Amino acid sequence: MSGSKIGKQTFVFSQPPVLIGHAAVAGKKEGEGPLGSSFDQISMDSYWDECSWEKAESVMQRTVLALAADKAAIPPSRIEYLFAGDLLNQSIGSTFGHRDSEIPFFGLFGACSTMGEALALAAMTIVGGFAEITAAVTSSHFCTAERQFRFPLEYGGQRTPTSQWTVTGAGATILAASGLGPAITHVTPGKIVDAGITDPNNMGAAMAPAAYTTIKQHFEDTGRSPADYDLIVTGDLGSLGHTIVRDLFKRDSVTLQTYQDCGLMIFDRERQQVDAGGSGCGCAASVLNGYLLNAIRDGRWSRILFCPTGALMSTTSAQQGESIPGICHAVAISTVG
Repeated sequence: MSGSKIGKQTFVFSQPPVLIGHAAVAGKKEGEGPLGSSFDQISMDSYWDECSWEKAESVMQRTVLALAADKAAIPPSRIEYLFAGDLLNQSIGSTFGHRDSEIPFFGLFGACSTMGEALALAAMTIVGGFAEITAAVTSSHFCTAERQFRFPLEYGGQRTPTSQWTVTGAGATILAASGLGPAITHVTPGKIVDAGITDPNNMGAAMAPAAYTTIKQHFEDTGRSPADYDLIVTGDLGSLGHTIVRDLFKRDSVTLQTYQDCGLMIFDRERQQVDAGGSGCGCAASVLNGYLLNAIRDGRWSRILFCPTGALMSTTSAQQGESIPGICHAVAISTVG
């Protein structure tokens, strides 16, 4: 065993799993945003040469995993376990995307926090001695999410200022027990936090308390502070959720000077008219496996805290008038001890 639990809910790895390969793919709108140059592949076709948007999402997952494996200089057959998820019912984007891969498969649902969940479990599997190489893959698609959670695109529904634009994108990370690259040193799995928000067009407010709770617990468990990280980044809280997290920490007299949000980074909100910013499983996944990990490898940052957030809702819970529980998983990625 090369890991141990510290504090209430954090794991620290004495032999951290290494991120030996990573890749990100995105759609046309994302490619036109500020981070466009960081994606390995951009599709101008929302169908990705398929006959439906759901099948397109499966293609995105297959494509990004193959790209990550190629960058890790390993054949996909060497991946011992695959952790993958998406926003679709029963995670069909992942299931059908990898059904021919012959890689042992764990299908996950953590909503937009799924990349953090996948990374945590993939890392813990290696640290526990159960594998040498694992992979984490996550995706979302604007059109599939709109059709499932809101309205058909043809409806032309008006969007509120607090609504967010689901990212068409996918990210994949290859983890190994040893090798070259940044490593996962700590994982703080999140708890479900329900702020009582019922509006699906205000998910930033629904998820922000979960982000605050997990990040605060990470600091308490590890004895670290915001100053120990070059960047603290949440998944897809957007402008409102990002502000709420800052305000919650200000009440504790804590200033998050290096805090950003993937949903604010991936789009130019005014030019691209995405209201409060980006969201979706593919938001944090594509930003991490493109822009963030590229910057770490280039030496811009040496230690980041990646905290994707998820709204644990479904069409069924929304129809029953349920509130939207939130969750956030924190993953510390570092090139230093």
